[in-house]
Amino acid sequence: MITINNLLKTYSRKIAVDIAQLEIRNGIIGLVGNNGAGKTTLFRLILDLVKPDRGEVLSNEKDISKNEDWKNYTASYIDEGFLIPYLTPEEYFYFVGKLHNRTRANVDEMLSGLTAFFDGYVLKSGKYIRDLSKGNQFKVGIAACLIQDPDIMILDEPFANLDPSSQIRLIQMVRELNKKKPMIILISSHDLNHITEVCTRILLMEKGLIIKDFQTSSDTLTELEDYFRV
Repeated sequence: MITINNLLKTYSRKIAVDIAQLEIRNGIIGLVGNNGAGKTTLFRLILDLVKPDRGEVLSNEKDISKNEDWKNYTASYIDEGFLIPYLTPEEYFYFVGKLHNRTRANVDEMLSGLTAFFDGYVLKSGKYIRDLSKGNQFKVGIAACLIQDPDIMILDEPFANLDPSSQIRLIQMVRELNKKKPMIILISSHDLNHITEVCTRILLMEKGLIIKDFQTSSDTLTELEDYFRV
């Protein structure tokens, strides 16, 4: 469980995130909002990549700024800064696997299940990660998350950089992962169709605030479209 208490982050006196209290439990949770709403900043606060002006983020009831236990069960991909550009995808996957006590055989087995997702452009391409397309870099980042077998996974705008076939495969992968074991999957996206299709709970952000928190239903997509249409 992730618990947020009295969390505030500002940049040049402008509020980026201001959340009094929020609990995130197991399930697929979507984070939506316009550019500048605070989605990525919230993810970076949850991952201790930026320090809040006040407040705390607890992961399994422990303050993330005061311990590192959460790193053992948390995987994330925000942008290409999470990658090692001078490695090939295979080298990077084995590196991530070693960090999480996975053998090369374990990593190879996991990657074998991602053949369709990679679509022939990632493995054995002979390219360094820095030379891959933005979409294929995202695939590398997502696959690295899966190698870790996390209890918490955070993905920032994954659909934006993937082609339609890969978007559909990602939705299927996320659903299968959620069925495999109890876990938190946090996904931000501007794609309202995909986010309402895959998520069981939606957090709507505006100017750093969570202005709506609701379970998805058959009416959720229409409600969100009406909100953003104004």
